[in-house]
Amino acid sequence: MVRSSNKAQESRFFGNIYFVLVARLAVSMLLFSLCRVIFYLLNGDLYPGMTFGHFLYLMAAGLKFDLTAVLYTNIAYIFCFIMPFWFRYRSIPQRIFDWIYYVTNALALALNCVDFIYFRYTMRRTTWNVVNEFSNDAGNAPLMGRFLLDFWYVVVIWMALIALMVWLYKRVKTGKQLIRNRWIFYPVQVVVMALIVYLTVNGIRGGFRHSTRPITISNAAQYVNTPAEVGIVLNTPFSIYRTLTQEQFERLTYFQSQEEMTAIYSPVHYPKKADSVGFTPKNVVIIIVESLSQEYVGGLNKESKISGYKGYTPFLDSLINESLVFEYSFANGRKSIDAMPSILASIPSLSTNYVLSIYANNAINGLPALLKTKGYDCSFMHGAPNGSMGFQAFANMAGFDHYYGRTEYGNNADFDGWWGIWDEPFLQYCVDVFNSKPQPFMSSIFTVSSHHPFVLPPQYEGVFPEGAHPIHRTVGYTDYALRRFFESASQAPWFRNTVFVITADHTNASVYDEYKTFVGMAQVPMIFYEPGNETIKGVKKEEVIQQIDIMPTLLNYLNFDQPYFAFGMDAFDTQNAEKRFAINTLNDFYMLYEGYYVLKASDDKATALYNFHSDRLLTENLLNSEPERAERMYNKLKSFRQQYNDRMIDDDLSTPEQTH
Repeated sequence: MVRSSNKAQESRFFGNIYFVLVARLAVSMLLFSLCRVIFYLLNGDLYPGMTFGHFLYLMAAGLKFDLTAVLYTNIAYIFCFIMPFWFRYRSIPQRIFDWIYYVTNALALALNCVDFIYFRYTMRRTTWNVVNEFSNDAGNAPLMGRFLLDFWYVVVIWMALIALMVWLYKRVKTGKQLIRNRWIFYPVQVVVMALIVYLTVNGIRGGFRHSTRPITISNAAQYVNTPAEVGIVLNTPFSIYRTLTQEQFERLTYFQSQEEMTAIYSPVHYPKKADSVGFTPKNVVIIIVESLSQEYVGGLNKESKISGYKGYTPFLDSLINESLVFEYSFANGRKSIDAMPSILASIPSLSTNYVLSIYANNAINGLPALLKTKGYDCSFMHGAPNGSMGFQAFANMAGFDHYYGRTEYGNNADFDGWWGIWDEPFLQYCVDVFNSKPQPFMSSIFTVSSHHPFVLPPQYEGVFPEGAHPIHRTVGYTDYALRRFFESASQAPWFRNTVFVITADHTNASVYDEYKTFVGMAQVPMIFYEPGNETIKGVKKEEVIQQIDIMPTLLNYLNFDQPYFAFGMDAFDTQNAEKRFAINTLNDFYMLYEGYYVLKASDDKATALYNFHSDRLLTENLLNSEPERAERMYNKLKSFRQQYNDRMIDDDLSTPEQTH
């Protein structure tokens, strides 16, 4: 009798409709993991250094991407199960639900199976643009038939996976509705439905934190040692779902020959033959300050003649007197995730954000990867929870050896409650880390405190000027944190052998009209400081500079003696100063800056030309009055765009001497 009662209770629990839903989703998760194992077994020769332990690590990392794909795949099935209606327990609806599960999951498994073979030809998981490309080609039917014939064993594997799926699915049976009182049934079911929707949405996003962006294919790079391992971490349905709405670059045909195009602009850099100094192994520290618009930096607005101007960075103002700065310095993107590839790999985000694009797992040669060839220890430091904003993933792809985030900091007492560790203690932690590093080292620090909602540590309330916008007081706090950082760093033995670069990820709220134009909205500080170097002390240049110039400028400054790839240029190269330019986008327009001029253009024509030096409010369109300048600048823009698109599509972000 007791045994019978226990069995009844067990039946009620395991037959509960929500347990059944979770169990059957777990079946899908299991099958996705099994696909990952088969993928590796069929492509093991692509991973010669793989160890069993590292493979298990990649398997575990892949579960996060599998969960998103499984939830997307089964969204209709989940909806059927959580509808707060009695009829979902009846036999006919249950059979319909079964077939929804079978069909959607069989298709997802088929997509995974295709990449058992196709991955070898592309070295990346299939994305929506590939599916779309094949679907629009009527000549692909014979090729598909040949594929099925040549790789018949993949079809067998797929059918075996479906058989296993059905067998496991049927092991979990739905019981009867336990709540008979309808006055209780509906409220309870609605509450449970809302909870499941909440969990499903966050499962699809990849996390619950407000600082977590929805995971994309680029996040897989966080867990890998080589770009090819991204194929193990990802699954094909995830890659397709995440690229459904992403823009695919088109090949542009402005120039018919590579020679004609590269005569105007080339992203391939070669060391200067005449320079016999040899490589100079100085430490490199790049500080990326959250939302630090040039507008906020008083030392960069002394000659702006803005009525009633007020700055909020007294320390940076003093540091500028010891540094080399540029009057016109531009961000290449509008978001934090645009800044990392721009600054650390000289890859801008144009019409599409690079990190979130289908090209995010292209092989790149970032600044840390290049400096590692010279024996550098390279680290990225960001006080937010590890994995936030996809920074850790890109840091891995760019070649950083170490990542120091909130986890490594290890003291939640200094957590601001929103984004990460307060800037002051985290920057002091950075100094401690640097003190333990062998020289030469390279590091990039990304601050967090000057981010919405612009809160301050309690002890600093009322200390910094409030200004006209809430960000101003947090900029003052971060400026103070930087003062404390340099005070501590100046006592360290590595300090005087270090080149510092201070810039921002993007701009933020503007108060003055001069900074509300599309030019002003892109201006961020770029400060180059080397203790004791009199040649760059107090120097202010009027040439334009952009974030993607930071990497080639530093490499050439250190006399890097190998060819490298960078979309930017050396900002210190006086011989080619007239070729210097900057580029960014806003909405559907491209902006190219050269000298004192900015050209605004759409996909097919130049639309405006302004002198942003004499006309800061951009009131006079010079397109018709200076046609030669406009044509020359437009040709440079076309050359840049064509090479950018071609190289993204071809996964060719390297020099001829470099290999992937």
